[in-house]
Amino acid sequence: MNQQTDTAFFGQPRGLSTLFFTVMWERFSYYGMRAILLFYMYYAVTKGGLGIDQATAASIMSIYGSLVYISTIVGGWLADRVWGTRRTVFIGGFLIMLGHICLSLPFGVKALYGSIFFIVIGSGLLNPASSSMVGDLYQENDRRRDAGFSMFVFGINLGAVVAPWAVPWAANGFGFHLFGAEQNFHAGFALAAIGMFFGLVQYIWDGNKYLPETSLTPDDPLTPREKKTVSFWAAMIVIALAIVLGIMALLHGLNIDNIINLITVVAIAMPVVYFVMMLRSNKVTKLERKRVVAYIPLFIAAAIFWGIEESGSVVLALFAEQRTILHIGGWHFAAANFQTLNPLFIMLLTPVFVFLWDNWKKQPSSPGKFAWALIFAGFSYVWMAIPGMLFGTAGRVSPLWLVGSWFLVEIGEMLNSPIGLSVTTKLAPKAFKSQMMSLWYMADSVGQAVNAQIVKYYSSATEVPYFIVIGLVSIIFGIILMFFVKRIHALMSGID
Repeated sequence: MNQQTDTAFFGQPRGLSTLFFTVMWERFSYYGMRAILLFYMYYAVTKGGLGIDQATAASIMSIYGSLVYISTIVGGWLADRVWGTRRTVFIGGFLIMLGHICLSLPFGVKALYGSIFFIVIGSGLLNPASSSMVGDLYQENDRRRDAGFSMFVFGINLGAVVAPWAVPWAANGFGFHLFGAEQNFHAGFALAAIGMFFGLVQYIWDGNKYLPETSLTPDDPLTPREKKTVSFWAAMIVIALAIVLGIMALLHGLNIDNIINLITVVAIAMPVVYFVMMLRSNKVTKLERKRVVAYIPLFIAAAIFWGIEESGSVVLALFAEQRTILHIGGWHFAAANFQTLNPLFIMLLTPVFVFLWDNWKKQPSSPGKFAWALIFAGFSYVWMAIPGMLFGTAGRVSPLWLVGSWFLVEIGEMLNSPIGLSVTTKLAPKAFKSQMMSLWYMADSVGQAVNAQIVKYYSSATEVPYFIVIGLVSIIFGIILMFFVKRIHALMSGID
């Protein structure tokens, strides 16, 4: 069927339905798992958890998120040059399912680390390849493309909204306390695995019928000479990593804290290397180099923003569990249920901001929007310091404090995420378009890597200064960015 005449899925190509439900189930499994993982790690063994120190568990959650974004760089490359997008998505989904199965089995910390390995690699494969396939459903002049991507993103958020209710429900015995305490979390992880299984089944069933044949082969396959070069450098990286880990073992430093520190250094170093590479490249023109320079403060702003936004599954999750009244009248709910607020507010706010950008004639430039994103993110943290200042940090407070915080940070996300994606493509040098998009995802990786270091200092006792200091850092950087908006905009050379 011609792409232009295929309107089987609400006016969109039928293949969009395949990808819509694939990512919906993948996000269901991923966000469902994340909703209970922190609690599983630090709950005592007698409560069905692993008994990991809370500070270490929080660091693991943050570095986990950082690794997921780092892995998208490898995943996108494998899709483009080795497997093709369709096979890459399937392999990624299968690995994600294996990761959830690991957690569903009572094998302790080893199963946790095995799960992280599978899900990090699987997410890195599936997410960039599935997004790329959405674009392949449309011809360049097809006006349905933007609407198609909007529907695709809706599928992502739909899975993410439902998961923080369904998976904790399973982890608590489906409301009937069917399982012993030591099994509760494993039942939740099993439901996440089942969700990914459903996604894979419909992906294979529908994909063979409705996804384009071009998705079966890589767009830019490796030549025999390139295969040798890639194999050589891959071997060098593995050897270098083995040497570093070996030295750490000899020095009796091969432990989870030092591995987190190592990943943090790598996550921060990678974008630095990318920026230096682009700025020194002969393939980058003088005009493009100015635009790359303009992108640097935006990248730093994005990293700070994502550090706060991604804390929802770590610091705010701890606040929900330890400091929040978990009922409204006779309605009782779990701390993990608050994870639904992120995607819910995105779904509610997106049409508002689409209307705003379409009708606001004197709207801020992209750097200005980034500055306001930081200010809103900072206020979302300052807001969380208020209950501790008013009522102390020993008791529990209204769940509306968390709702308000998520609302503020999601306003910031509307000013940061879609704007950042757009400006990244506009400022990218012609020779580094894909690498520039990788940089955008690295901002999230950097933010979460830094989080892995600072979340260790969060507790109920340090709650007020923790929220105030980090919130003020974001607000102050946002105000500083305001003063440089005109200079940055001038370096962007006509790009809004």
